[in-house]
Amino acid sequence: MNWYNAIRPLLFSMNAETAHEFSLDMLGVIERLKLLPHLVPNVADYPVTVAGIEFPNPVGLAAGLDKNGDYIDALASLGFGFIEIGTITPRPQPGNPKPRMFRIPERQAIINRMGFNNRGVDYLVDRVKAARYRGVLGINIGKNFDTPVESAVTDYLICLEKVYQYATYITVNISSPNTPGLRTLQYGDSLRELLQPLKQRQLELAESWGYKPIFVKIAPDMNEEEIGMVAQTLLECEMDGVIATNTTLDREGVQGCEHAGEQGGLSGAPVEDKATEVLETLCKVLDGRMPVIGVGGITTGAGAVEKKKAGADLVQVYSGFIYRGPELVREAVDALSSVR
Repeated sequence: MNWYNAIRPLLFSMNAETAHEFSLDMLGVIERLKLLPHLVPNVADYPVTVAGIEFPNPVGLAAGLDKNGDYIDALASLGFGFIEIGTITPRPQPGNPKPRMFRIPERQAIINRMGFNNRGVDYLVDRVKAARYRGVLGINIGKNFDTPVESAVTDYLICLEKVYQYATYITVNISSPNTPGLRTLQYGDSLRELLQPLKQRQLELAESWGYKPIFVKIAPDMNEEEIGMVAQTLLECEMDGVIATNTTLDREGVQGCEHAGEQGGLSGAPVEDKATEVLETLCKVLDGRMPVIGVGGITTGAGAVEKKKAGADLVQVYSGFIYRGPELVREAVDALSSVR
């Protein structure tokens, strides 16, 4: 019997955020006792090279699960080809008032309005330095909630400079719906004025620490014209990749469910089609000029394959992992390797 299926009813009997913290703590304990290898399914080798990085397999953990880098070694034992931690901000912040995370089990969905709760970039750097993990590590950066949008570039530069030497790649998060004004950074001159200084600083830091790719994470709530404009700006600013997509403000697929009316971003199975459509449109515009990571609604191996068919070079999971556990990682890698 799948051990995660056995303990999931216990976890799901708790408040969602409490269960999140409890399960990560327990995972950390099991890892320190060196028991995880006996509990996690073997994941096949399927190395892929994207943006100059060799990934052991193309299935990664999306940002948000381990915001502060406290559980890197434990998560690394679950078969992921790469791990992304964060979102991190320059200064610690508590995030939005609780409760702020809600499950919709009948739809394999989650709504959250966490608000970039984290202990600050200095804490995360200390945790990364203490970790034994030497695999592919993405660090997702954002701005503090009280930093004006017009000054956001300062926060992103602070984070970029502090995490650069410790990351395999850096993700610029401009698409969370839970930090006021953040998504306005995705458009027009605002996006260009954010990314150009980051690109310049990346090239300067590369002289000391080697070249580390910068990816940009975008929202699913854009029309075709907006996607095209964002893609063009990413190309102009010579970004190294894009992650499509973050959570959605749309509630299609969860209408009438308990918690469907909660504010925040929706993730999980209901966002799958929307995220894949954005991914496909984006990949057509980019036409192979920039690698793309597909994320949003992957709950099965077949879902990972759909992202690949839409143009994704890599995929990430989050909510599907909450509902399925480590078995999803193995299943997704097996499915992707069968359609090379």
